[in-house]
Amino acid sequence: MAAPLDTVFLALADPTRRAILTMLLEDDMAVTDVAEPFEMSLAAISKHLGVLAAAGLVSQEKRGRVRWCKLEPDALREASTWMAGFGQMDGIDLDAFERFLERELDQPGA
Repeated sequence: MAAPLDTVFLALADPTRRAILTMLLEDDMAVTDVAEPFEMSLAAISKHLGVLAAAGLVSQEKRGRVRWCKLEPDALREASTWMAGFGQMDGIDLDAFERFLERELDQPGA
């Protein structure tokens, strides 16, 4: 079984699933409303929602005959914390790197 962080990143790897999450930022939505802007079947959207639900990013609730989807932002917390660790590194000074390369390439024997 994949680790929770792996499952979240696997779910986020697909552009359709990221688009669904963006839509759900606005409000809860019925599955049919989620599917509307996509050129794919309702079954395909349901599979994407299943991946998001398995990762804990989305919850689904049946209200009458309609299945509603809700964003679960807390599921992103571990992934966000992991990624934030990379923000602690100093940025690369590309101008300085370019100057270094120019000096190296200008030297005889290079």
